[in-house]
Amino acid sequence: MRALRTAGAAFALCAALLATAPTAAADASPSASAGAGDSDGPTEAGTGFRTATAIEQGQTATASASAGDYLYWVFPAAAGQVPTVKATVKLPEAQARHGRTTWQLDVYDGLRRRQACTSGSQTVTAGQDDASVDLSCRVRRVRPWSEAWANEPLPGSYYVRLTVVNLPEQDLGLAFTATVTASTRDTGGAHAEGGELEPLTPALRAGATQAPDASESADSSDGDDESSNTASAAEPDGGWGSGWWSDRWVWTVVGGALGALAGVGGYALSRGRGSFRRPPAAE
Repeated sequence: MRALRTAGAAFALCAALLATAPTAAADASPSASAGAGDSDGPTEAGTGFRTATAIEQGQTATASASAGDYLYWVFPAAAGQVPTVKATVKLPEAQARHGRTTWQLDVYDGLRRRQACTSGSQTVTAGQDDASVDLSCRVRRVRPWSEAWANEPLPGSYYVRLTVVNLPEQDLGLAFTATVTASTRDTGGAHAEGGELEPLTPALRAGATQAPDASESADSSDGDDESSNTASAAEPDGGWGSGWWSDRWVWTVVGGALGALAGVGGYALSRGRGSFRRPPAAE
């Protein structure tokens, strides 16, 4: 009876841990912060790394530009996450185009290192009759640290660049509309690792020119408005690190409880009845 009570307590402990732990489905779902998929996202894009428009994870950004322009956005990604960027380009009317166009979507980390896409259509060619083109790029899992010589994705800002890389010369300057969404998913405790690195989140500021005869007072007043001209990728909801909690804790405790249960059950089976009776005393 004591063995059965111990087994019941172990099973109750395992059930409570599994009920309070995050499920695997939640770990695999894309992160969606406040305003995810909201139509109130940014309606413009930067023209360089320093003027990139900051967006949040899961937020949809739109922009109108001319063929030949470079469009830049920036979003945050924390350790243990796998970023995925999707873009849709609405092309001009077919009557205004003169041939096929090739569009490309690139992703750079906070050090402006171009990151390879593990899946997705990074470069897509649209026919003259196509109304739109869809591009996507999934980056490798973000690591909390890396060797100096490695090109591993690190936590911090990630830049998205969208542009046309091949088109007829007559089509330069044609207006188009782009929609970009950057999302992430957590890989869970199966890929958790130690280490910590300061996030690579350089400040973004649109370049501003000043008259040669500007006074020092004007410089000081500009410094007060620096916060309005400076932007950076917002910190993710869970912070830049992967955190101390992961599903490894759940399976470690469950494995320990099952091991203890197996030990108790094995002892109860091997003990039996009368297997350890004392031998009769010698006459």
